[in-house]
Amino acid sequence: MNSTQLLDFNGMSCVQLKSAGYCALVAYEAGSNVIRLRDDKNGIEFFRFKDSNTADDIKNSPEVWGLPTLYLPNRFADGVLKASDAMYHLPVNEKAPFNNHIHGFLHKRVHKLVEHSFDENCAWVKTKYLYDENDEFFKFLPVKFLAEFTFTLSECGLEYAVKFTNLSDKMMPMSLATHTTINSPFVDGGKESDIRLTVPIGRKCELNSRCLPTGRLRSPIMYDLEYKTGNKCPVLQDISNDMYFGEKTRLNHEDFHGIIAEDISNGKKLCYEVSDEYKFWIIWNDRGFNGYFCPEPMTAMIDAPNLHMPASTTGYREIKPAESFEAHQRFFSVV
Repeated sequence: MNSTQLLDFNGMSCVQLKSAGYCALVAYEAGSNVIRLRDDKNGIEFFRFKDSNTADDIKNSPEVWGLPTLYLPNRFADGVLKASDAMYHLPVNEKAPFNNHIHGFLHKRVHKLVEHSFDENCAWVKTKYLYDENDEFFKFLPVKFLAEFTFTLSECGLEYAVKFTNLSDKMMPMSLATHTTINSPFVDGGKESDIRLTVPIGRKCELNSRCLPTGRLRSPIMYDLEYKTGNKCPVLQDISNDMYFGEKTRLNHEDFHGIIAEDISNGKKLCYEVSDEYKFWIIWNDRGFNGYFCPEPMTAMIDAPNLHMPASTTGYREIKPAESFEAHQRFFSVV
């Protein structure tokens, strides 16, 4: 039975979606974060989640719960963003020795609920955020835009679509990521040591001590190839910003653009598919012993507009006035 419901979750206004054994909570007032996705039928908790979380818990650390969408994601050296028609100076919010701007602002904003509904096939919710001079960040990045989010729950899992439309007369810098927090363990009663992660990696992007790209692109070594072969345990060890070009793997004998986490004790898989706009993966796990890990898909490299590399390599792009950018993701389980 498909359904949607407005509810208050420990002080957060949310829309609950239910369909095909899945249940999702979309906290539109917390950056349209999907603070919970669960497969009740198969006992799979997709995202880092706690029943006791309050609105303040989420809002004080919005990057490490659920499915936060980041614009502009990751790091910009010294807060500088060099667009084709302007240079922007973003606030340096990552302290020494890094001295970068990190993660932007969109995931920290109160978004507007547009609609929620369901039919015999699925349940969905739509939200949006208008970025203009009323946002305190606008003094750093005066480029007006509309961000629109659609979350659809069905027997196909959770599908997530995002659309950015440039409402300004300037070029809009576009780099997008989700700081996806996968619960560890993600299977009810599972053990963290039984988790294996498959990431279809290509070349590795070398980072310096400030977590910025050096410009050197390296061939994978044995440590890296554990991602490609599906032998990487993504927790119980410190994984700090492993960044790779994304390629494709295989799922059910078909090409698959995404990552797969498996509980090898029972064969249950958590699958995370992304559209071709997401060209890179960063893997991070908050030192490895905090009950989650983050396979983060990104449309562009860290510090992409500032790198002395072609956009065809970095993934950086710009949206012309009145034009739009769209990207998609999907989460589902395989048992």
